[in-house]
Amino acid sequence: MNLRTSGARATDPPTPPAADAAPRRHTPRTPGGRLRARPSAAGALPSAVAREASDGPPAPQPPAVRRRVYVPVAAKFAAAVLFAAAWVLASAWISRPWVSELDAAAGPFVAWTVVTLVAYLPGGIVAFLAASLLLDRQPPLPERPSTAAVTVIIAARDEEAAMARTLESIARSDHLGQVSVVLADNGSTDDTVGEALRVAERLGLPLRVVHEPVPGKAHALNAALATVTTDLVVTVDADTLLHREALRRLVARLEAAPDDTDAVAGTVLVRNSRTNLLTRMQEWDYYLGIAAVKRMQGLYQATLVAQGAFSLYRTEALRAVGGWPDAIGEDIVLTWRLMEGGRRVYFEPTAVAFTDVPERLAHFMRQRARWARGMLEGLRAVPPWRQRRPLTKAVAGVDLLIPLLDVGYMCIWVPGLVLFLFGVPLVVSAWTLAVLPVTLLVYGGVRAFQARHVFGPLGLRVRRNRFGYVAFLLCYQVLCSSASLAGYAQHLARARRRWK
Repeated sequence: MNLRTSGARATDPPTPPAADAAPRRHTPRTPGGRLRARPSAAGALPSAVAREASDGPPAPQPPAVRRRVYVPVAAKFAAAVLFAAAWVLASAWISRPWVSELDAAAGPFVAWTVVTLVAYLPGGIVAFLAASLLLDRQPPLPERPSTAAVTVIIAARDEEAAMARTLESIARSDHLGQVSVVLADNGSTDDTVGEALRVAERLGLPLRVVHEPVPGKAHALNAALATVTTDLVVTVDADTLLHREALRRLVARLEAAPDDTDAVAGTVLVRNSRTNLLTRMQEWDYYLGIAAVKRMQGLYQATLVAQGAFSLYRTEALRAVGGWPDAIGEDIVLTWRLMEGGRRVYFEPTAVAFTDVPERLAHFMRQRARWARGMLEGLRAVPPWRQRRPLTKAVAGVDLLIPLLDVGYMCIWVPGLVLFLFGVPLVVSAWTLAVLPVTLLVYGGVRAFQARHVFGPLGLRVRRNRFGYVAFLLCYQVLCSSASLAGYAQHLARARRRWK
């Protein structure tokens, strides 16, 4: 969804009025036109006026401030689990006739496998997600702005065309601390470095270049990390544009978090959403699906991916785990290693950046397959049971179920839907189609939250994209699950070669 503001671009919302610009005061007068006495600087009225006021009705008292009841994060997690369990139990009770039909047709093992993968498992996860989002009450950001120095690392290869816009968005940041940029050039064959130096000089943006000839984003990031002297590091992809307030909000969330927080993931939305139907569908995935999952994980202080496109890290924590690993999903494995020692990773929904998503189907399928392989690499490198925090262990354990969801969707749900359309409601029936209204309710709640609590404070608006939304609901999961299955197969093939 292309984002726009009144008279401004989505990445540059209207400038708020200056903090020291006091509103004009109206001098009160009596009905006869004489000046009425004002309170003194100390807040007291002159004695004559005070006596007159004391004879009148009592001054109205300011409304009492309602204090929010604090609910521990562990209690919210327990409530979400209980709600999900109740949902699954209710589903099992309602689905007894369906299970009986499948049992008579294919036996008990097939019946329970089909119902579990198609209904109980996805229903339980969606119920847990919905309950978590309802319980999510993120504390406000500190009012006092931070002046912490930040180093932004951009790993780039042949990104000459994107350099100017990315650096301009960083230079427009309203973060009060010093912001410097390290360009980690990973063997570019175009004029990426020259363009970056020219733009940085024009903008007055401190920039230095690190050359890393070894191919691989992790190598480029680690080469840049070795030169960092600030306590905080932000990674930004070369094709990602930062909102003017993004850096300030990201740093503020880290400073307001507990001391054992090592990273904060920002919100990444789609910039090139009007290119074609594929980018329109991805717009809704980033805006609703990915944002909802990250909010759930952030509630439990266990965001599983501090994505390389836009995230903030403590420099010392990065170096303590050896930087970015040489892996397909280097940001996934890095995040899990940061949390392995009991540390936390937060998510800040109002720290917004805009990135380019794949415009061609082949590129999209390769990207999602790579994400699936990265998740499996993370599970292998740092299994959930090695996480020290119980909440992190539980949230990471959900990833063990994701491949089962993809298998159930592509191997059972899609063939069952085809049979349903041909008049054979054995696997998919009217009961299973009832998941669509539930999905619409969940996405509707996420959309309302995004509009009110993310786009509202940033002065952004969302353009209509109804056709993309319908396609996202009906077709998008088929593309994602099929690409993920391809990624799982590639990972298994690679593992088999390693074992040999």
